[in-house]
Amino acid sequence: MHTQTSPRPGVLPAARGRHGVPPWAWLVGRGLGALAILAVGAIHLQQYNESYSAIPTIGTLFIVNFVAAMVIGVALLAPIEHLVGRWAGALVALVTAGGIALAGGSFVLLLVSERRPLFGFQEPGYDPTAIANAKATELAAVVLLAASLAARFSGKAPKARW
Repeated sequence: MHTQTSPRPGVLPAARGRHGVPPWAWLVGRGLGALAILAVGAIHLQQYNESYSAIPTIGTLFIVNFVAAMVIGVALLAPIEHLVGRWAGALVALVTAGGIALAGGSFVLLLVSERRPLFGFQEPGYDPTAIANAKATELAAVVLLAASLAARFSGKAPKARW
């Protein structure tokens, strides 16, 4: 005889999407990824102010990284789905991909500058702690935003809105 277990009275089962992932999991990844992007920008601004402002091209790139990180981070934290209507999915994907590109590009350029000159500059390791923090936040941003993007657009289950 087959018995079916039912949830306790008054307790609703948690909504689950494909593969048992809650439909709002993408939003958690997006929020944490946004915070990581903001940290990437903050580290670049701090390093610009302390060490890199006098280096012609590199100093400018640190400021550009800071501004881009602030714009992307704020956009990821904002409820942009409610502002653009039918283009919401495309805009979320674009902003998320922009965050992945910014963090991933920053990580790769840092690795290159540690090993050979980049724009006439080779990283001398002014601040090993800041370099380690930059790498950690850049990798975290890439992983969290990529996971968010995959969770947001995989499967056919409805997703929670911001």
